[in-house]
Amino acid sequence: MNSILEKIDILSLSYEELESKIIEMGEPKFRAKQIFGWINKGMWDDEMKNIPLSLRNKLNEVFFFALPKIERKLVSKIDGTIKYLFKLHDGEFIESVFMKYEHGNTLCISSQVGCRMGCKFCASTLLGRVRNLHPSEMLGQIISAEKDTGERISNVVMMGIGEPLDNYDNTIKFLRLVSSVNGLNIGLRHISVSTCGLVDRINDLANEGLPITLSISLHAYDNDTRSQIMPINNKYSIEQLLCACQKYFEKTSRRISFEYTLIAGKNDTEEGAQSLAKILKKYIHSPCHVNLIPLNEVKETGLGTSKNVTNFKNKLLSLGINATVRRKLGADINASCGQLRRQAKEETI
Repeated sequence: MNSILEKIDILSLSYEELESKIIEMGEPKFRAKQIFGWINKGMWDDEMKNIPLSLRNKLNEVFFFALPKIERKLVSKIDGTIKYLFKLHDGEFIESVFMKYEHGNTLCISSQVGCRMGCKFCASTLLGRVRNLHPSEMLGQIISAEKDTGERISNVVMMGIGEPLDNYDNTIKFLRLVSSVNGLNIGLRHISVSTCGLVDRINDLANEGLPITLSISLHAYDNDTRSQIMPINNKYSIEQLLCACQKYFEKTSRRISFEYTLIAGKNDTEEGAQSLAKILKKYIHSPCHVNLIPLNEVKETGLGTSKNVTNFKNKLLSLGINATVRRKLGADINASCGQLRRQAKEETI
């Protein structure tokens, strides 16, 4: 029997790729649609009721199928938010967060095991990057969460562990898979991709023809401040990043969201809000939105939560910048990403 390493990762295949493989195996191509539908429901082997045993045996010889397994699950008593610690087939851990909103259910997913971007306020980067996630492992987080909750996920945010554009090819393949009409069929306009500012990849993304929402982790209003908390700024300055964002809008006509975590004594003063408004107006000549995020404290960073969130927001609004404060869900389960994975890794060492 073939080992996992010798088998094809079936959940990472597009519908067209799977159809081609099924035909190569001497099977009628209509089987591909049946199989694609089953695997996108998280079903395999004898769970695929209309697939004959002979074909299921062939599939097991050629293909590898595995969903992330729930290692730990925390459910908020406040708002029903669910934080998942998933264990992958190789023993690595990632996290996802299921959130309920009036407009539907949202899942925040991870794109890498760990992260190498080194943002000072983030727990996900403390252990560095281990590896990229495959498209199947990103898709699998959604499938596993839907199976567990019994509810449809209609919105996806790629804001969990990892930098999606540092795993560019797999992220693009995932976006095409998750929006496939034969699969989960989640509209791309309901998907947000967050990046710390990989300018070259933002330029590439603008040419992909994918109407996702691009979220930029900005978190500062000048290069000195941003470089202190986000090492990526030493490669791509704020000016370069904002120019890329404006070009992205001109190419896609999609509004950009700027994520801004407020850190006490670092980036949260009224003068800081004025500087942020000034630089956004200078470089962004298109609709944009600033999403203010109260810092979720991580003890290893030594950074504190700002008490100036409301004042910062009101100052931006007074200067003509559309700004809101992110609603904090799962406060009683520490729903921000990175914490559970770190604990799990420490327990296995």
